[in-house]
This record gives sequence, structure tokens and C-alpha cells, in this order.
Amino acid sequence: MDVEGFAEDGYGQVRQVLQQLVDEGLETWAGVSVWRDGREVVRLNAGWADAGRSRPWRDDTLVMPYSLSKSFVTLTALAAVRDGALALDEPIAACWKAYGVPGKERTTLRQVLTHRAGQPRFPAAAAALDPLDDTGLRQSLERAAPEYVPGTALGEHALTYGHLVDGALRAAAGTTLGELFHEVVRPALGLDAWFGVPDDSLERVADLEYARPDWPEQLHARPWLEIPGGVLDTARTNSRAWRQSVFGATNLQTTASSTAEFFSRLTSEGGPVRGLLGPELHGELLAAQVTGFDEVFGTRLTWTLGFVRDKGKIAKGGIGGSAAWWSLRHGHACAYLTRRLDDHVRAARIAVALGDDLTVVGED
Repeated sequence: MDVEGFAEDGYGQVRQVLQQLVDEGLETWAGVSVWRDGREVVRLNAGWADAGRSRPWRDDTLVMPYSLSKSFVTLTALAAVRDGALALDEPIAACWKAYGVPGKERTTLRQVLTHRAGQPRFPAAAAALDPLDDTGLRQSLERAAPEYVPGTALGEHALTYGHLVDGALRAAAGTTLGELFHEVVRPALGLDAWFGVPDDSLERVADLEYARPDWPEQLHARPWLEIPGGVLDTARTNSRAWRQSVFGATNLQTTASSTAEFFSRLTSEGGPVRGLLGPELHGELLAAQVTGFDEVFGTRLTWTLGFVRDKGKIAKGGIGGSAAWWSLRHGHACAYLTRRLDDHVRAARIAVALGDDLTVVGED
């Protein structure tokens, strides 16, 4: 299987590494995009987009990158902050009354966005719920006590992040996460990315597949991903119903090119993210907010409001191997999106070819 696409002068090693990953059997279907100075300098495709291997991976193939989705949930929440419907440091229970049960009365949107709200997983009471039971899952978070006092510990809110933001938006702004993303955020940023894929784009969506049958059982983050059941089940995540739903923590469907372009403009003072949020919120989005041991990752890291940040990069990844980042050192952005669910070794090798280090990218 040969890698298709282009890599401009100076980026040939990215093509070589992707071809090596294919030749070694570590990758069978993926897209890679690199942007620099406002243009795409690498666009590579490998393999097939479907389980039947009848649709080649194309430039416009959409794939679900799991937790990389959370960065766009953050932007949607901040759009509501910009409009005055929400505030970062006021209790969300002030507007979302049902959420203010004992232990959560003072939980703020900032704590939610930085994974310190004390609800890193859905409660046991939600175990019998269907993952597409949006109302039931949201209500389970309303009723549940936090696992720890909000603001006192850190652990990525692996599956709950989108439902928490959606609940706050419904209560404070009279809109949903999906509506605000599609009506405001997506057009403002020019994204080919969807929470709920429209009918005419369903044929572009890639099927997810495990690299090994036991892949879900090997995950460090598995205890935070078990409720509700089905989020790691490809029979569910490859269904039309899932692709056209909104499960904000995981199920954005996007292309490698669109994702890399977004990251390439993330820090720009004249870019669309700053244009959407304004200077103050743009600064809040990118600033280091909390550094500590993240229980879900099992390592120490620094969160901004929507990304993992260190001296070399601003990044976000998803369980299964997809990742995207803006290189603070080298001034380029890269997105590596895959449908072969495995670890982040592949993205890390692409990063090395670019002179970057993906030691921590946000893996769930």
C-alpha cells in the first residue's frame, strides 16, 4: 500500500515515516496534514476509509478522533462566555439549578473546562443508559455528587466533558452544544468538522477498527470510559445514529486538513480563533491554567482551557491514536488522524520527523 498525496521540499521525511508505518503494519488507514505560514505543506493519505476496503482514504475523509473533540467543546463554551450567557468563575448552578446538589453548588465553568469539576466519569447509576440517551446522561450528572471537591484534584473528564458543557448551555443560553457549535463556532473558524454529520456527508465518514481485538481492555483510562457502555464499541460508533448525534467529549467528525489548519491559526493575533473569542478570552484559552498529576492520564501535565500545553507545543489527542498540535518551537501545525485504534506511537513518530515531541497529547 503506497501513501498518496504531497509533501513539499523539506517535509519528505514525513512521507517516509508514514510509508514506514504502513510497511511495518502499524498503520493501515490514516491522514496527515501539516500547515505552515498559512498554507498546507503536507497532505498525505494512506489506506481505506471503510472496513470493507472499498473506499480509499481521501483528502475529505472524516474520522472521529475521540478526545480531540473536547477542544471544540471548549470553544463552544467560550462563545457563550463571550456573549455573556456564561461566566468562567461563577457557579454554573446559578443558571443550571438542577446541577447544584450538595458538593457541586460552587462548581465553575473554569473547573469544568480544566477537568477539575470532580466528575471525570459518569456515575454508576448511568450504567444502564444508552450512550445516545443525552437527557438521561445529563440528568445522571445533575444528581451525582462529585468524586472529589471541585478544584482540588485533576483528572480529564473523559466522557462527561461535553454533557457538562451542554447542560450549562441549555440552562444559561437556551441552546445546545451542537446548535451553538454549528451555528457560530464552525462557520467562524471555517471548519470541516461536525457534531452530527449531515446526510450529504455521511459517505465521507471513516469506519473505526481496533488494531487488536483486546485493544479496549489494554487502556489505562478504561475505568473512566466504561459508563455508559458502547463508547468504545465500533459497532456503535460506526453507526449512522452515532455519527449524527452529539456526544461532545468524543464524537466530532473531522478531516486531517481542517484540523491542522485550525491548529495553525490557534495562536494568531489576527486569526479566526481570536476573532471568535476576542483578545481576553483568546488569552484565557491558551494560557496555562493548572499543572498537576492527571489521574486519568497517569502523569503530570499542564492544561489550558482546552488543550495540553508545554514549552514546545499546544496539543490535544484522542484515545486510539489521533492527535493534533501547534509547535511553539517550529511554527507549524500537524494533524494525524487515524481510524486504526491503537496507541500514539504513530503520531509520535510523525512528530519526530517534524522535530516535535508528543510525550503527552491527551490520550482519552
